[in-house]
Amino acid sequence: MSAFDSLKFDANGLIPAVVQDIGTQKVLMLGYMNRPALERTLESGLVTFWSRSRNTYWVKGETSGNVLKLKGIRVNCELNSLLVEVDPVGPTCHEGYQSCFFRRLATDRDEWEITDPQMKTPAELYGHRTSRGNEGTGAGA
Repeated sequence: MSAFDSLKFDANGLIPAVVQDIGTQKVLMLGYMNRPALERTLESGLVTFWSRSRNTYWVKGETSGNVLKLKGIRVNCELNSLLVEVDPVGPTCHEGYQSCFFRRLATDRDEWEITDPQMKTPAELYGHRTSRGNEGTGAGA
């Protein structure tokens, strides 16, 4: 019996995976995995997700080169979500930020404010292609 047999995947066979930088402890993104994506991640050492919008597997960083090197996987107490610990190579967000969570709700306004510096522009990450659809949305594509 595999440890994966105890996981509680949703009706679509997916489990949410919060990705965290093992060095800084910063949350980088949220994606979704199915069992084969988990197995591919373990086999390759590079974090692989299931894209809900494209209905296919994708290795984070496969087009930008900004991969997520697997360092560990944790599971929550209810066995229904994962914490994937990684060593990121470059920015994780497809918009060029270290984390997909680079905006915070302003306390005095009803707006989102950018709190983190942009490491690279989408053009620097992907060349002439637009930032949308290359790496997913960072929200579990």
